[in-house]
Amino acid sequence: MKSIIRTAAAVALAGLVPLSAAHAHKAWLLPSSTVLSGKDDLAVTVDAAASNDLFYFDHRPIPLQGLVITAPGGAAVTPENTSTGKYRSTFDVPLKDTGTYRISLVNDNLFARYKENGAEKRWRGKAENLAKEIPATATDVVVTQSQRRLETFVSVGNPDEAALKPTGAGLELVPVTHPNDLVANEEAEFKFVIDGKPAAGVKVEIVRGGIRYRNQLGDTTVTSDENGAFKFKWPEAGMYWLEASVTDDKASIKEAKERRASYAGTFEVMPE
Repeated sequence: MKSIIRTAAAVALAGLVPLSAAHAHKAWLLPSSTVLSGKDDLAVTVDAAASNDLFYFDHRPIPLQGLVITAPGGAAVTPENTSTGKYRSTFDVPLKDTGTYRISLVNDNLFARYKENGAEKRWRGKAENLAKEIPATATDVVVTQSQRRLETFVSVGNPDEAALKPTGAGLELVPVTHPNDLVANEEAEFKFVIDGKPAAGVKVEIVRGGIRYRNQLGDTTVTSDENGAFKFKWPEAGMYWLEASVTDDKASIKEAKERRASYAGTFEVMPE
């Protein structure tokens, strides 16, 4: 009887979770470690996935096209042991230098809606393929540019900032507080830039991992100020996911009338 009551209660609680929270697939990178010490044969393994629960493999893998790993000195790092399975992609990052590594999955694609012979059609792909994929007879063509950046950071020894500089393309996070120096009950500050310029009024969602094991999502939303800056005090230690997006008419592809630029980052917060 007690187990039946517990089951009924769990079902009732599940019914209170908003549909948007229950069905929204969150894309993320998850490193095996974010802070390491030592000199020889260091590496981290990174998972890339989209899921309902952070950080649990229950939906699909994230393809590794667009993977960019920047070493502390600014050089590109080649990933090792890349693999894509049913629910996640994985890769290893060799850590040969001391300092901070920036690990990013960056994609810039087009999404098109159009009609062909009265039927609604959709297409997604690279800009160079748009002309040959959309029929010349298509009507009501609407093209949107989609820029997405997934990101996490790993430091060996003392963290530095050489790899943290924005590239000037799309929506990017510029740390004021170092992303590998985050502590529970301490306030951190970050900035968002869009194409290298301050991104004001951006709504930022912050969620602690482990939502599979609690009844409430526990998300927090903050908004960037006129300089693109925002602050957040971490309530407890753990892995956190941060997401933001911007929609505007500043597409870099002439066929696109709208752009959606999004950012999602994974950060580890240490105990006090």
